[in-house]
Amino acid sequence: MISDLLKIKYPIIMAPMFLVSNKAMLFAAIDNGIMGVIPTLNLRNEKDLGALLAELKEYAKGKSGSYGVNIIAQKTNVYFEKHLQLCVEHEVPFFITSLGNPQPVIEAAHTYGAKVFCDVTNLTHANKCASYHCDGFIAVGQGAGGHAGNNPLHILVPSLRAAHPQIPVVAAGGVANGEAMLAVLATGAEAVSIGTRFIASTESQVSDEYKNAIVNSSMDDIVMTSKISGTPCTIINTPFAKKIGYEQNWFEKLMSNNQYIRKYFKMLVQLRGMRNLEQSIKPGNYKTLWCAGKSVEQIEEIKPCKEIIHDLMQEFEKAKKDFSERKF
Repeated sequence: MISDLLKIKYPIIMAPMFLVSNKAMLFAAIDNGIMGVIPTLNLRNEKDLGALLAELKEYAKGKSGSYGVNIIAQKTNVYFEKHLQLCVEHEVPFFITSLGNPQPVIEAAHTYGAKVFCDVTNLTHANKCASYHCDGFIAVGQGAGGHAGNNPLHILVPSLRAAHPQIPVVAAGGVANGEAMLAVLATGAEAVSIGTRFIASTESQVSDEYKNAIVNSSMDDIVMTSKISGTPCTIINTPFAKKIGYEQNWFEKLMSNNQYIRKYFKMLVQLRGMRNLEQSIKPGNYKTLWCAGKSVEQIEEIKPCKEIIHDLMQEFEKAKKDFSERKF
């Protein structure tokens, strides 16, 4: 069971969210039996990251939940080596890798028994991750917030299970309640990764405008854009998002495909995107670039993380019972 593998009570991962995930949210995850994960890029300063990792390690002792980090393995992440070294020094028990080659993370984490799950959106990347001996897949499907995949989970998850039956799969994308959780577990996933629902939590430190946008938006308000980082990303379709457009212009596309400078140009694009996102989560900022998934459709109020987790599990158990009693 994945709960035993990750040392958590419930098969839920609080997904790592750039500029959203914070210490209070991770503490709530640890207290309430799930896995809380934070992107290392949320604490680019090595001193701050090291201090948080030390605090999390101590806080998680004897608790029913656990914690981990998300590392961007892409070459454009200038913090990659230093952040990975810090995480290994503090013996972080769980890693999620996104983009790039996860092999260095897997090899380093396995030196002390940590588990590494890799974000995958297709079988090609999953096969590579499996060849590096990853411990699990995060199947990022349609409807996910941030860097979503192109494939629906009811196709992606069974395909991963068929190709690599020995590797557990976590379903990510479109899950905000117990019914959706049951649906993706029925496809063969062993756990779910939930992000957008936790943006609308009291522990989240984003602006009230952002939280209210999560509550008030519908699934049709979520659009895909490559303007922020150069990689397709799902956001709420705010007036500012409409104003700047959803595609890179011809010059940006040209630079992104130039074999000599694309690495450096992508770094500049990502740096600009990070700065814009940092500004957008602040109160009253007009640059409203708010990442979110299609599950906004199912989010109706802002609650403490504890209540969100409790509701998820109650809804999940009720959905199981109701399904078993249905007549077909």
